[in-house]
Amino acid sequence: MALSDTDVSDVVDSLSLDEKCSLVRGAADPEGTATGYVPGVPRLDIPELRLADGPLGIRIPGRSSTAFPASIAVASTFDPELARRQGVAMAREAKASGQHAVLGPGLNLVRVPNCGRNFEYYSEDPVVTADFAAAAVEGLQSEDVIATPKHYVANNQETKRLVVSAEVGERALRELYLPGFEAAVEAGAGSVMTAYNRVNGTHMSDHRRLVTEVLKDEWGFDGYVVSDWFGTASAVGAATAGLDLEMPGISLEALHEAFGIDPDAEMLAEGDDESIPAGETTTPKFATELKPAVESGAVPADRLDDMVARILGQMARIGLLDGEWGDGGALDTAEHRDLAATLAARGTVLLKNDDGALPLSDDADVALVDPGVAEAMLGGGGSSEVTPAREVSALEGIRARTDGSVAFEPGVERVVTPSFFDGGDADSDGDAEDFPGGKTPDVDAAADCAREADVAVVVVRDATTEGADRETLRLPGGQDELVAAVADAADRTVVVVQSGGPVELPWRDSVDAIVESWYPGQADGDALASVLYGDADPAGRLPVTFAPEGSYPAASEVRYPGVDDEARYDEGVFVGYRHFDAADADDEPTYPFGHGLSYATFEYGEAEVRGDDAVAVEVTNASDRDGREVVQAYVRPPTVAGVERPTRELAGYAAVELAAGATETVELTLSEHAFRRYDDSEGWTVDAGDYVIEVGRSSRDVRAETTVSR
Repeated sequence: MALSDTDVSDVVDSLSLDEKCSLVRGAADPEGTATGYVPGVPRLDIPELRLADGPLGIRIPGRSSTAFPASIAVASTFDPELARRQGVAMAREAKASGQHAVLGPGLNLVRVPNCGRNFEYYSEDPVVTADFAAAAVEGLQSEDVIATPKHYVANNQETKRLVVSAEVGERALRELYLPGFEAAVEAGAGSVMTAYNRVNGTHMSDHRRLVTEVLKDEWGFDGYVVSDWFGTASAVGAATAGLDLEMPGISLEALHEAFGIDPDAEMLAEGDDESIPAGETTTPKFATELKPAVESGAVPADRLDDMVARILGQMARIGLLDGEWGDGGALDTAEHRDLAATLAARGTVLLKNDDGALPLSDDADVALVDPGVAEAMLGGGGSSEVTPAREVSALEGIRARTDGSVAFEPGVERVVTPSFFDGGDADSDGDAEDFPGGKTPDVDAAADCAREADVAVVVVRDATTEGADRETLRLPGGQDELVAAVADAADRTVVVVQSGGPVELPWRDSVDAIVESWYPGQADGDALASVLYGDADPAGRLPVTFAPEGSYPAASEVRYPGVDDEARYDEGVFVGYRHFDAADADDEPTYPFGHGLSYATFEYGEAEVRGDDAVAVEVTNASDRDGREVVQAYVRPPTVAGVERPTRELAGYAAVELAAGATETVELTLSEHAFRRYDDSEGWTVDAGDYVIEVGRSSRDVRAETTVSR
């Protein structure tokens, strides 16, 4: 049968029941390269389908690919075009590795600052998340690779992720947690992955209202819905709810063997307090239960046909059925390496810079204190782990850039990121052989080194991973004490924080500058040096709020991690900066959403409304150096009796480069999402009245205001 001349529905009609069932569940990849694998049907010339892990790069066991910065770093650029370019690059690398679908981007909102997978997500804000979701999906799909936004929906913690129920109201779902996925669908996503957790008591794999009624019927999603690995709660329930493809379709033991996962990794271990009871989700459902369910009528035959048609439809969409797929693949190219470096530098956020501590002079003598000095900070642990062909450490990057001397001390033992695969580095104990020159961890030696230098650069990091949340927002391994000791000894101290999300900075008043570089990926050292020495303006802005751990809205046990396997989202829409801006909020953020300094100085003119959906402002670079500014617009709604709304909501932003002394009028498109609210009875509602448009440098740094009526 020539599939290029055949309608997908005709192909479905030609399949036997066994063949149909084989197309809606995973199997072990005979080549061992795919994270998820669907065998084809040779009788009808239907090829196999391969799915590869993302979203920080293409993970192929035993092979290398470009390790891009973490998604939270990408969002810090406030430049969705860069996310689109990353999507294009990842699609080309997927093609080069023979993979047809990428399991990403990750779109869950940063609700819980402790979440172990925040580094894979974009923001605490739905507009930022939606913009970057659409851009990443457009990039991936433009190269005929299937994008798989995940994890649908309200997967905001790793603690008890297999059982916890997000008890969340419809308004919060609509205003916060769903917009990113809706934007991904509108951008053409070919697949959506369901989350492990329950929502209001129902497992997402079985959640007919959210999967079929909202995702497919309301939004018009015509792709296939795939489970997270071992995330199918039942065969009949999942199939009738709208799940189309079960992964991996093999046992947990077979997964360990086929994909090189460390059996001791905290992922889907059965029978412990963090998991569903043994056997409930770690064995495949469609493999053994789907065919009998179709034969008995428990799963309608036309539902199975729809499942198959959705999968084949996406295979046809990318040219896989007619043999035209595969051109344009490219792996670890100079273009991709440059993009990784650009993303890492532009996503770097300058949190503090007293008395012009940065940028460093070319000939400054530097004391580099860095427990992880010998390696680039690639990312957190879990399915997003990528092995790059090359990586640049902080020590390598700074030594290559400076004309001054660079002395090095580790200070404390290396902080190790847990790994799912082959045990990763989990057995490393930070012995001397891990450090250049045979150095050993010694806080006093680090302080002495800092005392002799012009400036001390201390690089600290957290260690986050899929499958576990951080117990605290404090840095692990005595790093806070290390920073304090160095700051006490040095004339000037610059701290570089590499974290997967917000962290506490108890020493921030004692240091001169703080740089947040997140997980910068393979270009770590090059990007860091370019920012520290002023070759690149620190253009990043915070896509999340930094605050003391106990001040976040999810700080109570009933909200996180939950009680009796229920996490109550009773903070509603007051997440992130919305919470800290509320009139009754007692706590001030350490660094607010949108915050980030520049080496240049920017002045704002008056704000001017343009039409119904745009605002313009004149921005001047009032310094003697070029800079990159992120102009932000927030909407303050009118007061409506009986309705609680956030004080302000992000409506638009633009990253602009301005030469020294240059002036540019920046026009921002205002998202309608910031004007409307969701009413449980009326649906989406825009209240009549005057809306104040605040334009500035962060949610707390307003430079101009104007008003628009609705």
